[in-house]
Amino acid sequence: MCGIYITNIDYSQDKVHKKLEGIKFRGPDNIGIEKNNAITIGHLRLSILDLNNRSHQPMHYKHLSITYNGEVYNYDDVKKELISLGYEFETESDTEVLLIGYYEWKEKVLDKINGMFAFSIYNSQANTIFSARDRLGVKPFYYYWKDGKFEICSQLRPLITSNSKINNEAISIYLDCGYIPSPHSAIEHIYKLPPGHFLKIDLNSNTINSGIYWDLNKTELTTKSYREAKEEIHDLLLDAVKIRLRSDVPIGSFLSGGIDSALVSALATKISDKPINTFSIGFENKKFDESQVAEQYAEILGTNHKTILCKIEDVLDLIPKYTEVYDEPFADSSGLPSLLLNKTTKQYVTVALSGDGGDESFIGYDYFSFLKKNKIIFLIPLAIRKVLVKLKVLDLLRGISRKSIPEKLFLTKNINQYIIGHFTGYDSFQKRRSTSWLTNYNNFKRTAKHYLQRAADLNIKLWLENDSNVKVDRASMAYSVEVRSPFLDYRVVEKARTFPIKYRYRDNVRKKILRDILKDYIPESVFDQPKKGFSVPLGEWMRNELKDEITSNLNDDFLNFVPNLNIEKFKERLNKHMNNEADYKTNVWKLYVLRKWYEEFGFYPKNKKNG
Repeated sequence: MCGIYITNIDYSQDKVHKKLEGIKFRGPDNIGIEKNNAITIGHLRLSILDLNNRSHQPMHYKHLSITYNGEVYNYDDVKKELISLGYEFETESDTEVLLIGYYEWKEKVLDKINGMFAFSIYNSQANTIFSARDRLGVKPFYYYWKDGKFEICSQLRPLITSNSKINNEAISIYLDCGYIPSPHSAIEHIYKLPPGHFLKIDLNSNTINSGIYWDLNKTELTTKSYREAKEEIHDLLLDAVKIRLRSDVPIGSFLSGGIDSALVSALATKISDKPINTFSIGFENKKFDESQVAEQYAEILGTNHKTILCKIEDVLDLIPKYTEVYDEPFADSSGLPSLLLNKTTKQYVTVALSGDGGDESFIGYDYFSFLKKNKIIFLIPLAIRKVLVKLKVLDLLRGISRKSIPEKLFLTKNINQYIIGHFTGYDSFQKRRSTSWLTNYNNFKRTAKHYLQRAADLNIKLWLENDSNVKVDRASMAYSVEVRSPFLDYRVVEKARTFPIKYRYRDNVRKKILRDILKDYIPESVFDQPKKGFSVPLGEWMRNELKDEITSNLNDDFLNFVPNLNIEKFKERLNKHMNNEADYKTNVWKLYVLRKWYEEFGFYPKNKKNG
């Protein structure tokens, strides 16, 4: 795992070196910087395959030079094909395979490789640059483009200069989502290359163009029986784990109380000829703690297990690190325990498997159950639903049923809009809500007939890339750990979408097919326990240990500085949360993180008081 950099801006080598030093945690083993014509290429290396210096980057083949971040898991198969075509290799790295593969097949090499990656290849003969990002957006790719000048990097920090200006539209999107979705970034003229896209820069004409090489599309459902489908996905997951176990450095597996990480760890144990190392995180607050379940898994599987106890002081001490490595505003508080998990894991291994992505493809989140339970409401015309709300019929129904009936269900136009609202929120605390950015994600409405599959598709395209993958990448890279998720193998994602919903969600059992596979490794009585999620008691901390920190930072001066913020509405929520009258921790955390980000990059003075 590494960091990439390439530019045609005339920076000195010392300047580029300083930029890369700011994100050296991505690749502490080597910094490589070279100038080729008017192009400067840089690379930060975390050595995973072929630890020899011969595999340092930038790497060259004839007139091509590459800077590359990631892993091509099927590089052996691609390499054999290239050898059959007459090519010879000087290293054992996947980098050389990717580079020579591009020389042979040009952009069609993307159809042949299976992995997580972001790379740029400079063609000195044609004076062009070809870049690409992996299908699911596991690895990051930022680029600056203005007036023919470009700069590409794995993270935003090295691209920010004293002349950079905040992208206020992106900040407004962040206040709704808690992250900034591609292709936007927090800075004007800096963009993210979306997953499954390539980018072409022609330095002769000073033009830039992007294209799609992979996406979620309509698919035919399988006619295979449930038993056949179960065997098929079992075999595919075994292979996805197997190719992710290739490493020249120590490897382990994250193990929570959920079934996704349990299945990944079980499959790794089946494949490995020696006990694997597993790691879980525990909380003093038992409401959030899954470590005992993870320890049961580890005992059954026979792994070398370590539980990392997450104490409040450990997490709070990581807030400065959180701001440093999540170098865009990013409000997923589970990024904090993720940092702690990787910090400890690094003492034992450099590569770790994870269960990320299982919930998206196999209908695992609570949200899917809620959607299924309440979809009948959308059969009532919107006009009638609005009247029912106005007449306070919902209050009467709540009293009779003693169950919560969210008003937002009755006021949302249709089920597609409700699915969108799950990710953007239904009640913004901004003056004017920006929605034009959603056009980049509206394809989910056309990718599937079943509403749960549509919801899962938007989860993959919007939340997975911009939240989950960002969290995992930054938290792991902060401590130079490479995380690999078999569920993010595009073959698994594609195959799961061919299964009927009933194969994945049946009789109110989510991830049905995965559970039935896991039974072969772990007794159902052990794994069939409520999932607590990878979160921290943030709301409680805000009212206690973090109270002074939160209230002093979210002062009037700062709130007036935030573009498009409905200050009165936000302050009402802040007060209600602090007085324990309501749970607005997510809203409060968004603004707190934004304040820290502004300070970190010099857009707002540190420790500035009111007045």
